[in-house]
Amino acid sequence: MKRTSVVALTLMALLSLALTVWAKDGTEKLTGVLVDKSCSAKVAKSETPQTAAEGHPKGCAVKCKDGGYGVFVDGKFYEFDAKGNELALKVLEGSSADKGVKVNVEGTKHENHLMVSKLEEVK
Repeated sequence: MKRTSVVALTLMALLSLALTVWAKDGTEKLTGVLVDKSCSAKVAKSETPQTAAEGHPKGCAVKCKDGGYGVFVDGKFYEFDAKGNELALKVLEGSSADKGVKVNVEGTKHENHLMVSKLEEVK
């Protein structure tokens, strides 16, 4: 019984270490423009998505808060998780910009989704 406990604890420690290393390696830093998810498809379909994102009104993004947020980076939209949505709304409400709120985002990327750990406006 003692040997089984030692093996189990060792496996748990190794798994914990592996997850920590994996999470650290998966962290990305992106700089782009905040856009509400409701308008992201329209922006993406425009001829120049990054330019369209930069012209997206802050008031629209705040009004459409219930749909969630994401960031356009080089014409590609990355949808935020719940924490990212909360942080995005705070940034938008505190921004003096009228449109095209530019942000630095840190998080773990999975396909077109971003689990946000940090979000701040680029001044």
